[in-house]
Amino acid sequence: MIIVKNLHKHFGGVQAVNGVNLSIAKGSITGLIGPNGAGKTTLFNVIAGLYQPTSGNVYLENDDITSLAPHKLFNKGVLRTFQLAHEFTTLTVRENLMMVPPNQVGESLLNTWLRPNLVKANEEAVRAKANEVMKFLEIDHLSDEFAGNLSGGQKKLLELGRTMMVDAKIVFLDEVGAGVNRTLLHKIGDAILKLNQERNYTFCLIEHDMEFVTRLCNPVICMAEGSVLTEGTVDEVRNNEQVIEAYLGTGQRHKR
Repeated sequence: MIIVKNLHKHFGGVQAVNGVNLSIAKGSITGLIGPNGAGKTTLFNVIAGLYQPTSGNVYLENDDITSLAPHKLFNKGVLRTFQLAHEFTTLTVRENLMMVPPNQVGESLLNTWLRPNLVKANEEAVRAKANEVMKFLEIDHLSDEFAGNLSGGQKKLLELGRTMMVDAKIVFLDEVGAGVNRTLLHKIGDAILKLNQERNYTFCLIEHDMEFVTRLCNPVICMAEGSVLTEGTVDEVRNNEQVIEAYLGTGQRHKR
């Protein structure tokens, strides 16, 4: 689904991403782990078009998408969420979802005058889609709640729901478990697995919660100092001596 070739992103003298080569298989849930400052979020931002790479290339199903703007990547089905949810706080959960699909008929003032029936039909279709998404994620009881009133975990579910309002090919999740209680984190994990298994969503997620990674991810890629350190199954990565030093901490292996 995604191939990254020799990708670099430098900020002055800081090499945040330094020669990264990796691939994300279609239909997989790929985990991206590593210590703070490893370059994980910067890598996401380059792939998602928020940062221009210093050099290197990103491919989506063999299509070179390097440096494409986020809205163009959105139209190609490349979506991402953020560690801090970016909801519209004064809109309801349903309204947040209904805003996502692009090129809605009602966005044209002329259509609202000349084609009101078409505008109404399109809006009802989007509303029905939003209702289906909320039911899938089991947040339909929050449909009329202002998004700003949601808990951290509920906001993460809403962000996941927004990716379901369009035909996503791959979704990049940035620390979906940050600030989320265990009950809601389990629910988020259930939703990700269900989307992957039933709807063939491809995911790549940054996460520090190794229990969450172990439950969801195969393969796991570990980054350190801007580069890929190793890749493999959760067990292979956890037992890699370089990972233990760079991520888990020296000596942790012998404490388990």
